[in-house]
Amino acid sequence: MTTFDEREKAFEDKYKHDQELQFKVEVRRNKLLGLWVAEMLDLKGEDAQAYAKEVVSADFEEPGDADLVRKILGDLKDKNVDMNEHRLRKKMDELTGVAKTQIMKE
Repeated sequence: MTTFDEREKAFEDKYKHDQELQFKVEVRRNKLLGLWVAEMLDLKGEDAQAYAKEVVSADFEEPGDADLVRKILGDLKDKNVDMNEHRLRKKMDELTGVAKTQIMKE
């Protein structure tokens, strides 16, 4: 194997690792977000965990976070909880950092 081939393989392996890490961080963030929203919806225990799973699943409907934001804002609106997209996205950014820290410690 040539040096170029080795470098190319190393680059591909790093890219794959980075993509896997990003996926894990997003899933963890979505779970944390679901638990945060569950508190606002006054869900506890297993109901809160089930809601968090719904939030994680909602993010697989389409690329990006629009599907996730739409679901959460809709759920909060249905329960007359005051929330806007800006505040929600700010919390998502905050929880992304928390999720990354948790994943890196594992």
